[in-house]
Amino acid sequence: LPSLPLQILLYVNGVYYTLYFAATLAIIVYKSQVFSYPDGFLAPDLTLLLVMAVLEALRLYLGSKGNLTEEEAPLGLSLVVTVGSVLASVYFLVWQTYVLRADVLLNAVLLFAYGLESVLKVLAIAAAV
Repeated sequence: LPSLPLQILLYVNGVYYTLYFAATLAIIVYKSQVFSYPDGFLAPDLTLLLVMAVLEALRLYLGSKGNLTEEEAPLGLSLVVTVGSVLASVYFLVWQTYVLRADVLLNAVLLFAYGLESVLKVLAIAAAV
């Protein structure tokens, strides 16, 4: 049977990421207006946020598909894409031009969700095998 906790977490993470994206975009705009953003740093931050959104959509799709069809390949691919999402989140948590407390909170919750979801995916893959 598909993992119900994993499916619920995928749904909640999809909703949270939508809020995360909007909040992070608003924070980047705020920082660009309030602080003096160094030349050439605003575009990479925005580009990485958009790339992260594409990775997140792919990750959630593959995870949901793999869970519902009980196939290991989509779940495994979703785990691989999760690594890219984690790296992007760590960038926004640590290496971003300006890191505010709101950035730390948003990314800490996102990284916790990634970790919990990864554990559930590994358990679902083990159950399917």
